[in-house]
Amino acid sequence: MDIRTVNVIVSREYLTRVKKKSFLLTTFLGPVFFAALCILPSLIMLMAEDKDRKIGVVDESGIVMPYMADNVKYDFIDYSSEPADSLKSRYFELGIDALVLISPIDSASKSVSVSAYSDKPLSVDMKEALSTDVNNAVEEYRLASYDIKGLKQILEDVKSDIQVSTYTMDDSGRETITSSEVYMAVSLALSIIIYMFIAMFSAMVMQSVIEEKSSRVVEVLISSVNSLELMFGKIIGVAAVALTQFFLWIVLTAMIVMAVSPFVGFDALTESAGMQAGQMTQMAEGFGVDSAMMDQTGMTVDMNALTSDSQIAAVMSTLAGLDYLEILLSFIIYFVLGYLLYASLFAAIGSAVENEADTQQLQMPVTIPLLLAFFIAFYAFKAPDSQVVFWGSMIPFTSPIVMLARIPFGVPLWELLLSIGLLLLTFIAMAYVSAKIYRIGILMYGKKTTFSDLYKWLKQK
Repeated sequence: MDIRTVNVIVSREYLTRVKKKSFLLTTFLGPVFFAALCILPSLIMLMAEDKDRKIGVVDESGIVMPYMADNVKYDFIDYSSEPADSLKSRYFELGIDALVLISPIDSASKSVSVSAYSDKPLSVDMKEALSTDVNNAVEEYRLASYDIKGLKQILEDVKSDIQVSTYTMDDSGRETITSSEVYMAVSLALSIIIYMFIAMFSAMVMQSVIEEKSSRVVEVLISSVNSLELMFGKIIGVAAVALTQFFLWIVLTAMIVMAVSPFVGFDALTESAGMQAGQMTQMAEGFGVDSAMMDQTGMTVDMNALTSDSQIAAVMSTLAGLDYLEILLSFIIYFVLGYLLYASLFAAIGSAVENEADTQQLQMPVTIPLLLAFFIAFYAFKAPDSQVVFWGSMIPFTSPIVMLARIPFGVPLWELLLSIGLLLLTFIAMAYVSAKIYRIGILMYGKKTTFSDLYKWLKQK
């Protein structure tokens, strides 16, 4: 294989792609999108809150209305002295946003029933606010019914909300306070980013091969260079584009967030953290992820705990203690090797078909390990040293994603070197296999390729 020829192909692939309008748009709009993902959700949640809503209340129980205090969101108007039916008939004349009817106290259950009427569906925030006020009133009533002196204070005194402070110790015995939530966030972020990059840019190689094959351009290229040089030149060229775009995204996203943050008012966003946590749970349930699943994966976080002084200190200490150089170098190594492994396989698939529709069957054995790696990494923060996570970080087809998910929690050097070595050897082996398929498949037309065809091509010398 002629290195100079490969360099020419790499330069062609790189310059062709970075000069495209699509590359420029995604490179400069991508950071705007990522920055918006960091900032807009909190802003939208704050701006989407109810404000200045008027709620009419008919409290037949006599215990709830005192708990409904006016605030910036809701003004409660007491209509308890008027008949409910009369208020319903005059609803639109009253100029209220909702009419709440509270039943008399049921002596058996020591509770009340609540009905809310409005001309539009009641917002979730309003419903939760009403439910909270009514529940507080009923709980106070039930406590008072036991006629035990100081019962409320006793219950307050027995409540416990103990936070576990975690520390890491180095070989010298020095202790550093840490936050498991920070490690979890870094682990998930690294897993998602490398999965996205490997899948996206490997597929880009396959699409490029298919385009050149279907347009017959490859026949002209093969007359000047051999198939192995063409395949590796294309793979390395796209890798250079990916790394260029990745570093530009990091720099531009950081610049945008730093420029916007003084004008956004993140103090207000921090105050709304508890509300956001509840709404994120509702959003997850809307996408089919129930609360039990979130509890099992450990994704439910006590926002009040995170905003306490001790937890803020732990978060800052953890962020300061992360080995960013190790994380960056590991990301580059695993991205490059993982990308080269999967890109060579996707290039072989692209050479074996004439259009993208025919790739579905051949892609399955390649995409399954990639998806499996993502799912293992998604649970890695729960037990980063468990058997399934350990082997997932060693097996070359899953290690680029799973090992990155483990690195924030600390990985012995021998495991890291062994994982990289196995990944490198597997890439070399798969590159040899892919090159043999690419050499024959790139000039095959008129027949839909099957796995048996690939096996025959591999046996040819």
